[in-house]
Amino acid sequence: MNTLRTGMLMAAMTALLGVCGYLIGGQTIMLIALAFAGVSNIIAFWNADKIVLRMHNAREVDAQSAPGLYRTVADLARRADLPMPKVYIIDTDQPNAFATGRNPENAAVAATTGLMRLLSQEELAGVMAHELAHVKNRDTLTMTVTATIAGAISALANMAMFASLFGGSDNRNSPFGALGAILVMFLGPMAAALVQMAISRTREYSADRMGGEICGNPLWLASALDKLQAGASRIDYAAAERNPATAHMFIVNPLHANKMDGLFTTHPKTENRIAALVEQAQEMGVGGRPRARTATGPSRASRIPVTKPRGPWSR
Repeated sequence: MNTLRTGMLMAAMTALLGVCGYLIGGQTIMLIALAFAGVSNIIAFWNADKIVLRMHNAREVDAQSAPGLYRTVADLARRADLPMPKVYIIDTDQPNAFATGRNPENAAVAATTGLMRLLSQEELAGVMAHELAHVKNRDTLTMTVTATIAGAISALANMAMFASLFGGSDNRNSPFGALGAILVMFLGPMAAALVQMAISRTREYSADRMGGEICGNPLWLASALDKLQAGASRIDYAAAERNPATAHMFIVNPLHANKMDGLFTTHPKTENRIAALVEQAQEMGVGGRPRARTATGPSRASRIPVTKPRGPWSR
């Protein structure tokens, strides 16, 4: 069902791009916009990881330069029966992570330095398991292609703005004249954001659940999400603000907009995700609250039930 829903949403995003082109300049611009979407998707398919990683200035690491992170990803990839992905670190204080790549054989996972400082080893395992779940579910291609189309719609909105400012009202190619350009300028990015956010929300719960299975203890991910949301909500991330079309790829929203499980949020409400993970832990009969590396003060994680932890990262 999630796959079908995601496919329908991506089709809606492509159709939206065509409508925006039609409103700006009629059938000719619509065809150009759809052709641009096709070319962009081909480029994104073959270079998805490079495009997004370059946007966020990620640097690749190995077992020598980042032994803890690399070893954790390698162990989790074996548990998930996945090829070893490339591992990247992003130098920013905001704690966050994402995965990208067109398929499991060409995947990459990235974690910020803020995340690595904040989380315990078990919590880090929970986060990386979540990202590997996106890889296993092949969400990474969907998310990257969606970001590409959203960027194309934003570019059309900019074209619409210039058309409305300098093109005058005598636009014979557009069925609505200058009004069409104004509609695209205001409604195009908003509609693209709605579809983009809907795609993200359909995948996060699934990745949370599979991530809990991969790492062996859903409460590790639950505790990490609590800390990540608190950190991301108060620490700016300039690269994400410059590239908002990639926000839905992160494990928590990097744009400080994650307030409710409503129409305009890129991610499900963190409390809802934590509750689902706690329920999953009870179903699996596991528990154990990870020990934090740094003092973060009282949090929702303190209410997560505690039992004896299990798994290769237990200490």
